[in-house]
Amino acid sequence: MEVGRVCVKTTGHEAGKRCVIVEVLDNNYVVVSGPGVKRRRCNIAHLEPLEQKVEIAKGAPDEEVKRVLEAAGFVKTEKPPKPPEPKEGAA
Repeated sequence: MEVGRVCVKTTGHEAGKRCVIVEVLDNNYVVVSGPGVKRRRCNIAHLEPLEQKVEIAKGAPDEEVKRVLEAAGFVKTEKPPKPPEPKEGAA
């Protein structure tokens, strides 16, 4: 496990979401962050590493992690929903 490795969380309420390792703490724990994943310490046993890796600095802020993941195509940018069109005949 190294900084910049893209992973999928396998346990907890964030299971199935992609994240990036932003810091390696020791042989068992890393700090992860990503869109929909709160920056926190995580046991590496609860991560599934993917082959992909992104270039980020150690301890990169959440905004940079999100930007790099979007640029690499791992996260879809969400567009705000269109407002409903007014119905004809409405007063």
